[in-house]
Amino acid sequence: MKSKTIRILVIFGTIAVVGLIVTQIYWVKNAFDLKEKQFNHNVQMALMKVVNQVMFFGGDTTQVIEPIRQLNDDFYVVTVPERVYPNLLEYLLKKQFELHHLDMDFEYGIYDCNTNNVLYGNYVNFDEIKAAFLQSNKNGPQSHTVIPRLNKDESYFIVHFPTKKNYMIGQMGFWAASSILLLFVVIFFCYAVFVILKQKRLSEIQTDFINNMTHEFKTPLSTISISSDVLLQPSIINTPERLTSYATIIQDEANRLKNQVERVLQMAKLEKQQIKLNKEVFDIHYLIRQSVDNMKLTIYNKNGSVQLKLNAKPSEIEMDKLHITNIIYNLMDNALKYNDKDAPEIIIETRNVKKGIEIDVSDNGIGIASDLQQYVFDKFYRVPTGNVHDVKGFGLGLNYVKIIAEAHKGSIRLKSEINKGTTFTIFLPTKN
Repeated sequence: MKSKTIRILVIFGTIAVVGLIVTQIYWVKNAFDLKEKQFNHNVQMALMKVVNQVMFFGGDTTQVIEPIRQLNDDFYVVTVPERVYPNLLEYLLKKQFELHHLDMDFEYGIYDCNTNNVLYGNYVNFDEIKAAFLQSNKNGPQSHTVIPRLNKDESYFIVHFPTKKNYMIGQMGFWAASSILLLFVVIFFCYAVFVILKQKRLSEIQTDFINNMTHEFKTPLSTISISSDVLLQPSIINTPERLTSYATIIQDEANRLKNQVERVLQMAKLEKQQIKLNKEVFDIHYLIRQSVDNMKLTIYNKNGSVQLKLNAKPSEIEMDKLHITNIIYNLMDNALKYNDKDAPEIIIETRNVKKGIEIDVSDNGIGIASDLQQYVFDKFYRVPTGNVHDVKGFGLGLNYVKIIAEAHKGSIRLKSEINKGTTFTIFLPTKN
């Protein structure tokens, strides 16, 4: 699938998901507001009934106008032109709240307007209300309290619902379930987009690898084909030196092909965790010097230089010499290949750290952009080289370095800036 098509699908999918989320938020808010209005209405009705009953028991038939004031979401103040007694008020509140399906805890307090004092207060648990109400319905009408003779003293009481928030959330069961379902849809969508983009990137890396491999194989095959054509000429027998020269070319190019195939097969084994390390205690400084000596000709041809700062003492590590040598060689090879300077510089430094040794391989090359650094150790990935157009390879080197370092119970990290160079730091544990 083309990148443009994937981008369009992701954009439309994102718009659709955002639209669903906005719509869900809108309806949830409306549903919550409706539930809250219904709750406030039920509370107002229940408290109005309580006021009327308190006045009825006091022998007052005067109609009270707007005795209820709501100070905030869960706090109500009720004015009563009668003296309110705690046992009567609590009984009436319990009964009316149960009848109006206000299934939650509440607390109340009684204030005297004349003395401006709190006469009484209590916290009432809903479970106790429900149990008492069920028992009342089962056994028939009962006298729950002795109603005293009331005096004509004005009082007011407050009612507070401390668990209103939890109660309202409980009333939003359907909307909560639909919101959770929508959340799963969003998570699934994000995961699907992540997988699609990842597969797209892997597909691009695979295509790049196939193109590189085709190029790497095509060149030696062409050379072998041309040399074979020359050897097939009858006149070649008369020039033994040409015969030897072209035979040597065929042999060298065949070995080159063999090495390329071996590298790919080796990475396949490493991926399947089939690598076996032949560890022995060895001086890492000797391996570094040996690797530099083996690359002297390549470094000289590039007009480059290598500076050694081997400060680790002691410098012995339990390691597989072949693989550690390959690591150092790969890092130096990258330092030369990804360098657009006339005089490439490589600095190799060692130092002792807790439980091991760190090896820095630094260069003054083209550097790696910060957004690409997370991919450099992925198999087949090759960093874009900008103005450097002669870089060849399969994108397996740094992946190999990472696998070998971790197989030694070590690690690798990098620090890089564009046009300033790159530093790879390898940590290898010393022998216990």
